[in-house]
Amino acid sequence: MAVETEYRRGRHVVSAMHVHLVFVTKYRRGVLDDQMLTRCEETMRKVCEDFEAELREFNGESDHVHLLVCYPPKVAVSNLVNSLKGVSSRYLRKEFTGRLNRATMHGHFWSPSYFAASCGGAPLAIIRQYIEQQQRPL
Repeated sequence: MAVETEYRRGRHVVSAMHVHLVFVTKYRRGVLDDQMLTRCEETMRKVCEDFEAELREFNGESDHVHLLVCYPPKVAVSNLVNSLKGVSSRYLRKEFTGRLNRATMHGHFWSPSYFAASCGGAPLAIIRQYIEQQQRPL
């Protein structure tokens, strides 16, 4: 059984960093439809490219979206999130003005909060065991 390892290689670093992100619409309003989700994915893909990151997976429902992003170590997740939410909000509010009621969302598209979880690689128990078994010099 072959284990697939996808490592990003830079001049001085080898990494495999993934983050699962969830963004919720302001007041959890169910405003997203298929067309808006498609445009949101396109926009977020472009933002990720600008950060030298890769949007590996994207999907959503009427009131939230899920992203799986592979990113380089030089990128702060909070900076990536701010750009993803800011750029997508501008594009969606501009292109779908008729569907979005600014009064009910107070000029914002996304809730200011978000969910982020690192993921991928070995389970924490395996990593903990590997570190414990290192040959510490006496």
